[in-house]
Amino acid sequence: MDEYDPQELEARWRERWAEEGRYEADPAEADEDPTFITVPYPYPSGGMHIGHARTYTVPDVYARYRRQRGDNVLFPIAWHVTGTPIIGAVERLKKGEEEQLSVLRDTYNVAEDTLQDLETPMGYARHFIEDHYKKGMKDLGLSIDWRREFTTNDDRYSKFVTWQYETLRDRGRLEKGLHPVKYCTNEEQPVTTHDLLEGEEAEFQEYTLIRFGHGDTVVPMATLRPETVRGVTNAYIDPDADYVIADVDDEEWFVSAPAVEKLQLQGHEVVPKRTVSGEHLVGERVANPITGDEVLVLPADFVDAENATGVVMSVPAHSPDDYVALREAKEDDERMREYGIDPADVDAIEPVPILSIEGYGEIPAETAVEEAGIESSADPDLEAATKELYNSEFHRGKLNDEYGEFAGEVVEDVRGRFKDAYRDEGAFGTMQEFSEEVVCRCGGDVVVAEQDTWFLRYNDEDWKQLAHDAVAEMEAIPENTRGEYDHTIDWLNEWPCIRNYGLGTRLPWDEDFVIEPLSDSTIYMAYYTIAHRLAEIPVEDLDREFFDALFYGPDAVDDPDERALELRSEWLYWYPVSYRFSANDLISNHLTFYLFHHAELFDPDQWPEGIVIMGMGLLEGEKMSSSKGHVVLPGNAIEEYGADTVRFFLLNSAEPWQDYDWRAEQVASVRNQLERFWNRVRDVVDEPGPEERPDLDTADRWLLSRLQRTVAKVTDAMEGSETRTASQAAFYDFEEDLRWYRRRTDLTRPAARWTLREVAETRLRLLAPFVPFLANELHERLTGTPAEDAPWPEVEAALLDREIEVAETQIERLVEDVQGIQQSLENADEDVPEADPDRIRITVAADWKHDVFGAVADVGADQGAVMGEVMQDPDLRERGDAVNDLVGELIEFARGREDADLDALAALDEAGAYERAADFLGREFDAEVVVEKEGDDVEARKQAVPFRPAIELEAE
Repeated sequence: MDEYDPQELEARWRERWAEEGRYEADPAEADEDPTFITVPYPYPSGGMHIGHARTYTVPDVYARYRRQRGDNVLFPIAWHVTGTPIIGAVERLKKGEEEQLSVLRDTYNVAEDTLQDLETPMGYARHFIEDHYKKGMKDLGLSIDWRREFTTNDDRYSKFVTWQYETLRDRGRLEKGLHPVKYCTNEEQPVTTHDLLEGEEAEFQEYTLIRFGHGDTVVPMATLRPETVRGVTNAYIDPDADYVIADVDDEEWFVSAPAVEKLQLQGHEVVPKRTVSGEHLVGERVANPITGDEVLVLPADFVDAENATGVVMSVPAHSPDDYVALREAKEDDERMREYGIDPADVDAIEPVPILSIEGYGEIPAETAVEEAGIESSADPDLEAATKELYNSEFHRGKLNDEYGEFAGEVVEDVRGRFKDAYRDEGAFGTMQEFSEEVVCRCGGDVVVAEQDTWFLRYNDEDWKQLAHDAVAEMEAIPENTRGEYDHTIDWLNEWPCIRNYGLGTRLPWDEDFVIEPLSDSTIYMAYYTIAHRLAEIPVEDLDREFFDALFYGPDAVDDPDERALELRSEWLYWYPVSYRFSANDLISNHLTFYLFHHAELFDPDQWPEGIVIMGMGLLEGEKMSSSKGHVVLPGNAIEEYGADTVRFFLLNSAEPWQDYDWRAEQVASVRNQLERFWNRVRDVVDEPGPEERPDLDTADRWLLSRLQRTVAKVTDAMEGSETRTASQAAFYDFEEDLRWYRRRTDLTRPAARWTLREVAETRLRLLAPFVPFLANELHERLTGTPAEDAPWPEVEAALLDREIEVAETQIERLVEDVQGIQQSLENADEDVPEADPDRIRITVAADWKHDVFGAVADVGADQGAVMGEVMQDPDLRERGDAVNDLVGELIEFARGREDADLDALAALDEAGAYERAADFLGREFDAEVVVEKEGDDVEARKQAVPFRPAIELEAE
């Protein structure tokens, strides 16, 4: 028997697949149904790690499954290079940044003499495409049609994107105007989620600027709670930070230095006049524009000059943060004097309540702080107390009488109108900020900017409705993600779709701009269907009319290009996308854009049929990080364990939409389990048994019945992309059945050899999508045909035998019960001879007890109904309480079991099942086995119940 050598085995199959062009898919004349599977194309700004391996292996498993079901499957891949991350990586490399060099050398093993090849954007991209992603995908055995690969920087692909955006513009889905965007201050251009190093989940927040005054100077303070303006008692500033006195829209303003650029980017005319420290304003008083009150400005280290305007107002009656900060300021006389502030002036500051809320005192912040036992601003509970009070006041707080027309209204209902009223009067302004810090991949700070830009009109109600219709028509896996698409569609507004520079397609009507990464990757799945054939057509021929004819047919243009119409037939053959496998975090952008654009550009027949969501990966319990070197490269893992092991662990550790954790110890265990499986099947290959089916024993028929259940379970799981459930059932769960079978029967019997051959052949076909190298090799040795060329197993109804299955379950349970009794006796303080019995007496429940179980099986788990049924039998009625007690016990036994199992149990000759297994039981325990039934000649004290016989161990 040859040993399991995955590296040698897998190399042979890779070479064979490549020579055969095994996974090159073309439209078929036969009855094969087309299945089109896609996954987000990689962005090669770095190497492929084990998390990427799972992303691409999950759809490969489904692709292989559909091929075995007889489908003609297309599974393509391409490379996304649009945007600036690759350019940024190249710039950091050329500058010799140590962190970038460390990632390249130490994490991705880029040779020193290769680094210079990476000093152009496409040189950099090509290295990681060829030496990492493509090699890794081939090593993993991904069944990709490599003829169709392209990059988003290819001329022909750019022509396709040009067609898309000219079409969207002409349909009114693009518009130019001012719009808030994420703006990199380093690159000096808009960026989107894929360009970010930190703050991917950050949201735009519109602050209200309260225009406090200091003489003729405006001191704007940003707040998300403008209605609290009447409760402002003081302000805070960082005395050591840099601030600027500047002309802003022809007014003099006092703001932090970082705010200057933000205000400029948000449409303000800003001319800095001079820079001062924050101490310049400490101890001064500023006028509240609503109340006219002058409030004192205090020094505070907690003020972040990078946020908004760098000066913050304090509302201690309604902010636990402010309440504690004011209390601490009153206790720090020395610091106040240091800044020339009279401590008495600070001590005189008292909270001013502006609303009432049930459950809190007159000063709600005081209540919140005292109930939480908060002693200082360093208390970690302060943040939670603040959030809880903010939330309560928003939903239940009613404004006091001094609010005039707004008095008595709940904050939630009045905030917007209150803000608008005072903005119209000139007391308030607005400023955009992010909900958290945002950093570009280039290392630059990202701020909110108002840009005159082209944007996609995702806020158009009719376009939103089309997208909702697409969601309703598609299959969402798992189903609970469907609402996330609808939610994203509802909140999406205009989306800026251009950049000032970067790789990608130029905006057709203004080539100073590039279409940004998320916007050029919405319908590229359609391009896959014809990518390999477009190479035959000159780039200059790929104009608007060509693609109109291709996607909309001969009537769409006056003189359709015959080449386009020929390609149209291939597009229509493959489209729509059957399933797109993608990450959960892309629902909020890419996947929803994918639905928007398909719904607008194509007919419903071409809309996506299904989306399968995938979870994230951990490495030894921690988030993977390329920059920190905390990754596993697929090549290293495959070299150590083999591709089948890597695949099987990634697929078996969690369902696709669940997060998984790569742990080396567990991966090694999978490698050992696959080797044991190899050896078991090789044993069958060496001794396959008779070709014709011999007479089968009970154990054989039980195993074959269990095999049919496994086929059904695996098939059902694969239909729902539940790869973990499928692989568990085909491998681990059935291994338990085989373990019992080996224990139960003589494996040298011809019928046993035939049964093991049948089982091995079927399981190899079930496992072929998961471990294709191993499964193909063993199946070919066993049958002459690779597993992937054999049809997917079907359930053979004739081999299903539920009665044999439930009988065998009883035998297993009986063995466990006997072992349990033995263990108890062995644990006794004294030596108990019965722990090693000479005889095992099994007493089966009397017939009348089985009659009661029959009633339970017929009626169900309703004690009253069962009693009504059994009491019609005079013999049972005479037994009174004994029947009642038994019914309760049997209902508990039956609860949760399938009706078919209950029917099989009701029909089972329990005593006969034990008698047929008596020889096995005797061998198992080296004892005589006696099976008897409760009756006149058997003592009633044994108290057997159906399927739980009384057991006695006897020693002579």
